Amino acid sequence: MTPPDESTAHREHPWRFPPPGRLIGRGHPAGDFLEAHDWNLEHEGDGELVVLAHLPDRARNPRGQLFGGFTPTYVDLMALLTVRAGQERTAAPRWLATTNLRVDYLAPVLGPTFRIRSRLVHRGRRSYLVEIRFFDLEERPLVFALTTMLEVRSKGELGDA
Repeated sequence: MTPPDESTAHREHPWRFPPPGRLIGRGHPAGDFLEAHDWNLEHEGDGELVVLAHLPDRARNPRGQLFGGFTPTYVDLMALLTVRAGQERTAAPRWLATTNLRVDYLAPVLGPTFRIRSRLVHRGRRSYLVEIRFFDLEERPLVFALTTMLEVRSKGELGDA
């Protein structure tokens, strides 16, 4: 089987090809839930991302803050995209499995917008360690997170991590 060409990849995974100034396009389930297609990409470098994200109503708790259980969704999505940051988007990307995710809550995330900074701390043969930090618009720290990801086969049985 030959790898998909660029036009096939655009149809099957449109989220991988965002418009200019955006981190991700529509079509990724977690990204669509968080409305990540509307985040402003402020910086992308090799293993580095800075985005201005927003807090959709569906991700808020009854006090209007980011619901704690959705914080790891932001973290996991950012870690995945940080591993690939600054690299050319190919028709056949690597598949990454999250093997560890740690979140420290420093202050409530209130929104409506906040900044997320992430960087690849370590790149191994098949493993990646990513640091993700959330800040309010005055650069006060809100969340500190670390995520370990493992590159796995994209075909075949699940659970090969």
